[in-house]
Amino acid sequence: MTNKELEKLALAIRKRVLRMAYECNDNVHMGGALSMVDILAVLYGEVLRGIGKPYEERDKFILSKGHGALALFATLGELGILSEERLSTYLADGSNLCAHPVMEPEIGIESSNGSLGQGISMAVGMALSAKRKKRDYQVYTIIGNGESNEGMVWEALASAAQFKLDNFTVILDHNKFQNDGASEKVMCYPDYKECLQAFGYHVDEIDGHNIPQIQEALKNAHADNIPKAIVANTIKGYGISFMENDNSWHHRRLTQNNYEQAMKELDEQGYGD
Repeated sequence: MTNKELEKLALAIRKRVLRMAYECNDNVHMGGALSMVDILAVLYGEVLRGIGKPYEERDKFILSKGHGALALFATLGELGILSEERLSTYLADGSNLCAHPVMEPEIGIESSNGSLGQGISMAVGMALSAKRKKRDYQVYTIIGNGESNEGMVWEALASAAQFKLDNFTVILDHNKFQNDGASEKVMCYPDYKECLQAFGYHVDEIDGHNIPQIQEALKNAHADNIPKAIVANTIKGYGISFMENDNSWHHRRLTQNNYEQAMKELDEQGYGD
């Protein structure tokens, strides 16, 4: 895809996130979903190979910050992998499209996760399995700010370096907030890039809303035997003025006025037009 096509995809995903959040008439994890949309647009629009192919032939993506699942569902909807009928069941009783991913490999949801840290741990296991079985697929995972306080996350990161997983890429959606507030007031790491380099990673730090920067970071080849990390500096609630950096939108319900204002703003911004 061209840059303009990826920008249009990101806009379509944001609009679908809002539409699904409004139509389900429930509290949803909004801010953290919107912060990673541009990353998902590049991953699914350009990077992931073999979407829809058998397990051994496709790259793997795991959303470790599982509470952002609405953005993943919206992305799968824009790609035509999830039908409109399925998408309309979001948060309905009995639906697999709930607040966190439910494993459904045939549509590319490779793991169920709820407790933070589970997704990255499974992603490292998949990458290790691929190395040992000499399979060609790459494994990508997105983690979040609050999730990065988990010891399990750092154990998984250390394991990927120990096992020389140059088929593994971890992306930190660094929107600087978590459920309990600003990350710097909860448990702040002074410099994620330095921390990850100390763990043995090649690290790129980028603007997580800049499509060309995301493309370059994801498409750069791995150094031999070294896993890759991307620190993506993002804005929670990105694209909607009254949501940006307002942590009350971590988990909240959209009113009709909220929805109409948000959609108007996206229409006026006209990304990619």
